[in-house]
Amino acid sequence: MKIMKMSLLMIVIFCAVALTGQALAENVKIAMVLPGNISDKSWNQAGYEGLMRVKDELGFEVAYSEKVPQPDQAEAMADYARRGYHYVIGHGGEFQEAASRVARKYPEVMFIVHNGINPAKNVATVGIDLKQIGVVVGYIAGKMSKTGKGGYICAQKLKKYVELGDTFAAGFKRARADGKTSIAWTNDWDDIAKGKEAALNQINQGADVVFPTMDNATIGSLQAAKEKGVYAIGMYYDAYSDWPDIILNSAIVNWRQAMVELFTIAKDGKGLEGKDYLWDLNYPKVLNIGTYHPSVPESVRSEAAQLLEQVKTGAVKP
Repeated sequence: MKIMKMSLLMIVIFCAVALTGQALAENVKIAMVLPGNISDKSWNQAGYEGLMRVKDELGFEVAYSEKVPQPDQAEAMADYARRGYHYVIGHGGEFQEAASRVARKYPEVMFIVHNGINPAKNVATVGIDLKQIGVVVGYIAGKMSKTGKGGYICAQKLKKYVELGDTFAAGFKRARADGKTSIAWTNDWDDIAKGKEAALNQINQGADVVFPTMDNATIGSLQAAKEKGVYAIGMYYDAYSDWPDIILNSAIVNWRQAMVELFTIAKDGKGLEGKDYLWDLNYPKVLNIGTYHPSVPESVRSEAAQLLEQVKTGAVKP
């Protein structure tokens, strides 16, 4: 009888703990401010879909604002703080200054900056180690280039994207000693025409593999690659599914999964701290390469897999 009572007590405690965790998630509100369009098949869509996974899988209440220009980002974050949101996310390194400024006014709110670089008491930065994947896709690009010239295209000189460009160039040169990579900064994440122009400039200078890493503007770069019959590297998702003629492989940077991982920590009752949260190749659901173009020979695939493993273990440091 005593054993039965103890068993019933354990069941009651277990259910109470489970319900407490569920109630915690339901009472916590998360808002995200995005710089671009949530259907861009790139950075912003990844952030939005990650937020929806946090809602559906973890039970948090969520809200978002899209296409918020930089001059308005601080006010958008402050507005969510005023409305009682517990976590306010700036989806992009360009939110760092705004988050740091607003955080001082709302110390009870945890502000989160994706690809941020300056954590503080109530500012958490979240990153995925782009340096690691850059060297791997750069190696694939270098091995498949016939001209020995590659192109890296990005919008703003944010720290993590500068590092990505540097390691892409290092991987390209690792594949062939005579390899050279040109880097273009468009200063616009979404302008498709600018993305196309940047890629065409690089292609006209001999690049036969381009790696665009913007948001909506990436579409323009990929259009240029397709029109000119050169290869490209995809970014954020497995872009081979949409561009099978030109994508050699993709740097899969899965912010959807990273956000689930992050807010699982919050749901466990510990909350999030003002520190840097970083995911790397040891989390293959977050960071990995994607589908190979059929033209990539098995020898290159094998060498890239070996390089990826060496980067993961630290034997090769990008």
